[in-house]
Amino acid sequence: MAEAEDNTRERLLDQGERLFAEKGFSAVSVREITAAANCNLAAINYHFGSKQRLYLAVFRERWAHRARRVRQHFLETLAGKPRRGLEDVIGAMANAFLEGPMSEAERRCHIQLMQREMADPGDALNMVIEEVMRPYILEITDMVRPHLNGFVDERRLRLSVLSILGVILYFFLARPAVSRVVEQEYDSRFKPELVSHITAFSLHGIHSLNQE
Repeated sequence: MAEAEDNTRERLLDQGERLFAEKGFSAVSVREITAAANCNLAAINYHFGSKQRLYLAVFRERWAHRARRVRQHFLETLAGKPRRGLEDVIGAMANAFLEGPMSEAERRCHIQLMQREMADPGDALNMVIEEVMRPYILEITDMVRPHLNGFVDERRLRLSVLSILGVILYFFLARPAVSRVVEQEYDSRFKPELVSHITAFSLHGIHSLNQE
């Protein structure tokens, strides 16, 4: 019985994630989710309490889980560099997104969910910021700070880290556009080239803080 209930819950998460990513929260009905998950109408209330709580569970158990896998890839890449420099930190960030653990299907779903939530922000975005994004930004900020000469105020340093992450996320999000503009597939040769490019580009920005 417990195993069957677990399977139902997982199916609801699977189908809820897919439908929320495709259509957005408001455009998906409880009936549509339960039909796709092959369970009765009461299943969402039984397992999650409401459609809203299912939506939050999708972000916490699926979206945030993928984001933490990316962070773990980042940390594992750095673990092999005991004397890590700024170039290593930035390169590991870029590598985690561009050559990291997400499959192409996971990447698309990950992006679609967040784009829809950003367009109509609510509790899910609050959770992402407080439980995923802010800790990651602060962690990277602490890694970057020792490489700066003199004092750089915390606000400017965080803006700099966000700027680096913004460049990385563009190449993570906009693969079809980038491929067409540069006439290059996102293959095993191009991804390392992108990581090197992003690293070199970002280093110039960080080094400019040292010159002020």
